Amino acid sequence: MKWILNLTRDCCFDADDKRNAETFQMLLNLFESIHIDNMKILRALISPKDDVQPLLEGSTKRRVNIDVLRRKNVLLLISGLSISHDELSILDQIYNESRVHGTRMESQYEVVWIPVVDRSVVWTDAMQDRFVTLQATMPWYSVYTPTLIDKAVIRFIKEVWHFRNKPILVVLDPQGRVVSPNAIHMMWIWGSTAFPFTSLREEALWKEETWRLELLVDGIDPTVLNWVKEGKFIYLYGGTDMEWIRKFTTTARAVASAARIPLEMVYVGKSNKREQVRKCITSITTDNLSYCWQDLTMVWFFWTRLESMLFSKIQLGRGDDDDSMLREIKKLLSYDKEGGWAVLSKGSFVFVNGHSSTVLPTFTEYNLWKDDVPPKGFDIACMDFHSKLHSDSQPCCRFEFPSEVGRIPEKIRCPECLRIMEKYITFGCCHDENAISALY
Repeated sequence: MKWILNLTRDCCFDADDKRNAETFQMLLNLFESIHIDNMKILRALISPKDDVQPLLEGSTKRRVNIDVLRRKNVLLLISGLSISHDELSILDQIYNESRVHGTRMESQYEVVWIPVVDRSVVWTDAMQDRFVTLQATMPWYSVYTPTLIDKAVIRFIKEVWHFRNKPILVVLDPQGRVVSPNAIHMMWIWGSTAFPFTSLREEALWKEETWRLELLVDGIDPTVLNWVKEGKFIYLYGGTDMEWIRKFTTTARAVASAARIPLEMVYVGKSNKREQVRKCITSITTDNLSYCWQDLTMVWFFWTRLESMLFSKIQLGRGDDDDSMLREIKKLLSYDKEGGWAVLSKGSFVFVNGHSSTVLPTFTEYNLWKDDVPPKGFDIACMDFHSKLHSDSQPCCRFEFPSEVGRIPEKIRCPECLRIMEKYITFGCCHDENAISALY
């Protein structure tokens, strides 16, 4: 009797595997075909069981038919239940701003959340509560329940769209064609200005960009942008070494006073170690060392945008080009892994992008270059002296690509020496007390 039960079970598994393989191939064929609208594509992804109302509307929280997306640009927000408050908060802000201030065309895109969960894991009450909580905060459409997403669709999302664990934003045009495999980077960098979120639009936006302070802080803090408009000297700095922070800020203020230049400084933290950043913000504020972003979501967004600039270039196949702007982005990301750093600008013009080991000595040795300030200007004299220190120091560079990112470059050039960097596998833990459980 037992062997009959085992045979029956094996036959069921074989039939299920065969059905999933056929559905997966059907999806591949659908995306290679031409359609008059996006309905076939969306039904295959979101409602393969022909559920009449598979979506939940964001504002009213009522169930609706998939027809509400017909012939619209659809952004598929694909994530697990571990999508963070920071990510949702910024996406919510961008989405709502596009609805209030956007043009008529910008309102022609809709966002749909597709929750991807491991179907082999037992669905618990905690997971259900997490799903309901996330869904309740979203102003856009969402799939009514994760069970509507077929196993073959999850396989397609992972294998074809390279979803791991970090949220991605796949863009479908009104005919259901993929016009961007992941527009999340465009969304972080340019917001709804990136509409219609195609790879061609991404290319065009990069052609308009230059290495300037607005690129780093746009959409984060109007205070800093006002300093830029006023032509002030602005120092963005980061790290979690309070001894270095104290020395840097006090020395920079002393030099600014001696040179009689208007100076503003803002602490932008670090890409990880959230709790250490929080403690640094408290100390900096208490001791009145500089301006800080009290909201850690702003700190998170600064680093997410910076990382997105690198990933955007990589996705466009520009990650290894001789691109001066990309080199500066790489440097800043690398310095973040190696301690303190500072970006110095006069208005928009960034004249120093340096590691703590060269930026602080530039100010402590001000007497060695102060005589160059009258003929050159403070910014150029500072840049020249820092360049000399930098060329003598030969700093090492390091990048970290989390395995859940999905698209990781095969090779990457060092922004300092331009040689191909060595590749390592690293395990790390930042001991973030607010990390969401891996069970999600």
